[in-house]
Amino acid sequence: MKVGISTATLFLKKNNEEALPLFASWGVPCAEVFLTSFCEYAPSFAEQLAAVRGDVEIHSLHVLNTQFEPQLYADHPRVRADAYHLLSEVLCSARILRARNYTFHGVARIKRTFRENLAKSAPQTAEIFQFCRDKGVRLCYENVEWALCSHPGVFSELRRACPDLGGVLDIKQARISGYDWRDYLAEMGQSLATVHVSDIAADAKMCLPGQGVFDFAELFSRLRDVGFGGAVLIENYSRDYTRMDEVRRSFEWLSDLAQRR
Repeated sequence: MKVGISTATLFLKKNNEEALPLFASWGVPCAEVFLTSFCEYAPSFAEQLAAVRGDVEIHSLHVLNTQFEPQLYADHPRVRADAYHLLSEVLCSARILRARNYTFHGVARIKRTFRENLAKSAPQTAEIFQFCRDKGVRLCYENVEWALCSHPGVFSELRRACPDLGGVLDIKQARISGYDWRDYLAEMGQSLATVHVSDIAADAKMCLPGQGVFDFAELFSRLRDVGFGGAVLIENYSRDYTRMDEVRRSFEWLSDLAQRR
């Protein structure tokens, strides 16, 4: 089990090419790179990141998913083809950065008319998974309140069609969804590749790990119980802190806790 940081935590404060060298200077062993714009999907941008990442292992890539991930499920062939073209660029970037995992949201449940249709989306997910695997990257579905995997039970249905599907447990999204994070963890089990963590204060405001009341000791214990060997990554909103050294101290606190038994 490794502890690291998602560059999403530094959104609007540090660009990716600034975040990775900063993480390296802090001794952060691994990170998730949050690609936020079409220009960042280009392999040439990944080459820039590879040149400055230092010793930071890129555990996974994450994109601004509404830009093309829902369209991978589209019925219109041109729409779907364009989405797959963008996915191909992201996967090429993943290979350049040696990232083995792709954090995925997929279908967006934004419209009020949305109806969950797992009989259709599960085999489509299997096709997307195979496309990623052919390029050496594992597709990993994240529990997200406004996306397909919004409640316990969805991941299990997707995995029926795609047994090797990876899982991403997001603590804050479980909180937003109103479901216990333990339910998602139990469902993902040994399929779990990544955990996104944040903390929550007594007044219910989100904060950096170590500044709130979330029981991280229990989280690490339960992760060990399922044999988790992936990455636990701090993923907060930039509004959750004011100074960059708060993020560094949070990482150091979490790393120390993860090593305890």
